[in-house]
Formats: sequence, C-alpha cells, structure tokens
Amino acid sequence: MTEKSGADILVEALCDLGVDVIFGYPGGAVLPIYDALFRSGRIRHVLVRHEQAATHAAEGYARSTGKPGVVLVTSGPGATNAVTGITDALLDSIPMVVITGQVPTALIGSDAFQEADTVGITRHCTKHNYLVKDPALLGGVIHEAFHIATSGRPGPVVIDIPKDVQVATAAYQKPGPIQHKTYRPALKADRSDIEQAIDMLAAAERPIFYTGGGIINSGPAASLLLHELARLTGAPVTSTLMGLGVFPASSPQFLGMLGMHGTYEANMAMNQADLIIAIGARFDDRVTGRLDAFSPNSRKVHIDVDRSSINKTVRIDLGIVADAGHAMEDMVRIWKARQHPKPDTAEWWRRIQGWRAVQCLNFPQDNEVIMPQRAVRALWEATHAREPIITTEVGQHQMWAAQHFGFEKPNKWLTSGGLGTMGYGLPAAIGAQLGNPNALVIDIAGEASIQMNIQELATATQYRLPVKVFILNNEYMGMVRQWQELTYESRYAESYSDSLPDFVRLAEAYGWKGIRIEHPDQLDAGIAEMLAHDGPVMVDCMVAKLANCFPMIPSGAAHTDMILQANEVSGTMDDEAKALV
Repeated sequence: MTEKSGADILVEALCDLGVDVIFGYPGGAVLPIYDALFRSGRIRHVLVRHEQAATHAAEGYARSTGKPGVVLVTSGPGATNAVTGITDALLDSIPMVVITGQVPTALIGSDAFQEADTVGITRHCTKHNYLVKDPALLGGVIHEAFHIATSGRPGPVVIDIPKDVQVATAAYQKPGPIQHKTYRPALKADRSDIEQAIDMLAAAERPIFYTGGGIINSGPAASLLLHELARLTGAPVTSTLMGLGVFPASSPQFLGMLGMHGTYEANMAMNQADLIIAIGARFDDRVTGRLDAFSPNSRKVHIDVDRSSINKTVRIDLGIVADAGHAMEDMVRIWKARQHPKPDTAEWWRRIQGWRAVQCLNFPQDNEVIMPQRAVRALWEATHAREPIITTEVGQHQMWAAQHFGFEKPNKWLTSGGLGTMGYGLPAAIGAQLGNPNALVIDIAGEASIQMNIQELATATQYRLPVKVFILNNEYMGMVRQWQELTYESRYAESYSDSLPDFVRLAEAYGWKGIRIEHPDQLDAGIAEMLAHDGPVMVDCMVAKLANCFPMIPSGAAHTDMILQANEVSGTMDDEAKALV
C-alpha cells in the first residue's frame, strides 16, 4: 500500500468515518493537518475565534444532529482552552472527538514552546484519550476513538498527535468493525430484568417515568418508544433539564421538568410515587435535593447504559444496564405480549391535578416592564410552529427557557446541564445551524453569559449563518444575584453587570442586525422583526432587573421544600446550606 503522511492518514480516516465538518483553530503544532485538510478539500473546516467555542460548537452540532462533533486545535493553549468544552461534553454525554497537536515526540517533557501534558490534563474529563507516537497506529486510533465516543454512554475522546507523527509516513487501510478488547458496553438488557420491571409497573398505583438525556442519545426511535410506554401504562412523565423534548410538552401526561427549578407537580409526584422508572437519567444533585429526603417511600428502577451511574447516589431496587431505546422496546413488547390492561391510576392523577392547580409557573404581570418569563413565552408563541432549535447560555434565562419554552421533539433543546458553562449558547447555536442549515436556531442568552464567547459573532458572519440571539438583559448576573438576595441578605457582591456594551451597536459592528426591545408593547413586533431578517440577529430585550426564577429548591433542602414565590423565603440559610450553593 502507498504510504501517506500522518496528517493525510488522519484526514482520510475522518472522511471514511463520514465527518463533514470540523470546528477548529490553527497553530504551529497542527499546520501539517491544516495543510492536509486544505489539499483534500473534502471536509469543511469552520474557523472559530476561541478553542472553547470550537468545543461548544461541536457539542451543538452533535446534540442537534446525533452525529459526533469533531474539534481540531493546536498544542499548549489550544488544548487547554478546549478543556472546558471537553468537560462539558463529558458531563452531558455528548459524542465528540478532539484532535490536538503536540510538540515533536523528542521534545515531549522538555517544556518546549507551547507544550502541555494534554493527555494528563484531559485524563479525568474525557471518556478516553490517546497520545499517538507512531503514524502506523494513527488510522486505527481514529476509528477506535469514534467508536468509543459514540457507543455506550457517549462522551468526548481526545487524540493528541505530535507534529513529527503528522509528517512521518505509514500505510493506511480502513479497518473493519471495531471490536475493542475491554470496552463493550451492554446495549440489551437481560430479559428477566425487563420482566421484573414490567411486573413492578403493572402492580404500581402511583408510577412515574423519570426521563433524561440518555433517551435522546439513544436516537429518535427511543422517544417514540417512551410515548408508547406512557400511553400503555397511563403513567405521568417528568424530565431532567437535558431530557426536555423527549416527551411532548403539550401532552397531558407530561409534568414538566423536575428538580431545583422544576415544577411543583413534578417534584411532588416524584416524592409521592410508589414506583419510579428512571430511564437515561442519573439522579444528579439538582434533581434529588437532600438525598435522605428524596422519594423515601418509592421503589426505584434505573435503566442506564452506564453501569457506574446505577446506585451511585440513590439506592436502586432494580438496576438495568442497557441502552434506553433497547430497554423500552423490550418493555413495550413484553407489556403487549402479556396483554396487561392499563393500570387504574385515576386516584393518582387526581392528586397530580391538585398539585397542578397550584400553577407554579405563574409569574407577576407588569405592563411597564418586560417580565423575562413573558418574553420567553412570547418567543415560543411566535416560533413554535417552526420547531426551532433553542440553545441557551447559563443562568436565570436558561431556567426560564426550560420552564416556559415547551419542546415537542428531541434534539431541539441544547443547553449546558452538568457543568453549567457560561458562554455555551452562541457557539452551540453556530454548530447547530451548520448541522441544520434550514432550521431556525435561537440562542436565549443573558447579557453576562453571552459575553463569555461573544467573539463568535464573527464566526456566524463569516459563514453566513442566520443564527438569532435573544438576550434577556437584566443588567445582573441574575442567578448569582438571586442567591445573594435569598441567602446573603441582598449583599450583591460583584453580581451587577457594570459597563455593559451597547449590544445593538456591537452586533452591527460584527455585521449582524441589532434590535432593542425596552417595553412590553414592543415585544411582539421586535420578535417579528428578528424572524423576518434572513441573516444573523441579536435582540437586546431589556427585562425586569430583579425578577427571580421560581419555583426553586434551596440547596441542601428536600425536593419537596420548594419556594414558589419570593414571599415564601424565610430568613437565611445555615452555613452548611450556603456552602452547597
């Protein structure tokens, strides 16, 4: 076989794997790869303005398309700048392959220019990582990395390639199906476990499905299987932040999001259920609240492809290690084969309707100031028929979007869940727009968070991407300020966003259209103007400065100890609770 350079082997392997876009930023240690990409012309490279943005754009691309995102950055600061996005992808189970340049092999360990121990730095924030020192191994490593990133519980994989390996030559042959010696995630559940889960479900009087992003990662069919399982059993469904869209928000069986800023009915139903079927969710602290008070009288079934997630934080009665889609397919088949009647859940639903009657997502109305919740609902009313892809930054606006923007389908809601990374939304929107060129993509942002990666406005301009950014501008780091108000007697230490830019003029400087909305009467017209423009638009929507995001569970409290409105806040928390904020 004809020998090729390591850089050419890399490009050919990526093409063999179906990669059509790479998000990256060049530097000395990856110039051979950039030259190979240029000569090949088979893969589109998207030049971001910061390596963190490359990783978030790859996440947005992956989350919205179901295909792995690919990142290319240089050594040293290129790799370290990517670490935040790599960690974000690990916590949110996003399939991503990050290719980093490294100094020549002979210089490793010598503190050479732009050298960093990338493998060591990323060991605990990747699913796996490699340092490739032989070009003959490179092709196989690339294929194996994609297999690891996309199978089982998805996640990021880093491939560190020294510059001399990129230049050295070797033969490349496309490998066959990957059969890793030790990494073989279980996809199918034991039939006896599924049968036991069905028996528990058929006997339950107060069941609930607790669903997460693992169902979305399983593919579009998994969401449809959840719909069928809910229809057959009549059980209510709640979702984590990362699972929104896996079950239609308009369904009467959907209780909304659960957890710290979830709905009253979802959290109360989780507390009072006699059976919780957790599918593709991991019982994280934002869901459970105080562990010893979490759903104390329920039996729990946990279905997850990641064996380590089961019994990690909450004691489980039946753990099933399997892909969510495969497990639900078996559950539906066995339920139908046994001809189980739909359980009598009338009394259970009467209790749920009582909790719903609280109307926990109601918010104060104001005809002079735009309430942020009202802005999100107005955005939903104007866009939901177009099935937009919504990304967010992180903070109050993120929670308001989760609460008030109803999602009917998976892969339409892209947000940073586990890591809570400010600056995620704009580059994620860019990645989603590239993966879905005909979709309406909107980043719901805060004026503080958007500035974390605001330079990516230039990326959208360069590639003519019609991304929309809708800023809920309250001139504060809103979630920080909210906690300071509720737990630190309104001592707003460094949470006021002073010296804000003029976002309209800033947008125009980058070649975007800028719109400012300052009064409730301007809201609908401003959104319509945003949607009418066929290019990128930034909307600076001035909202109530001191609005708080409710409901909320104070850190360290039980998941039923919900604050529904500000007048329910009593005193300050103790020091232990404050430490958990």
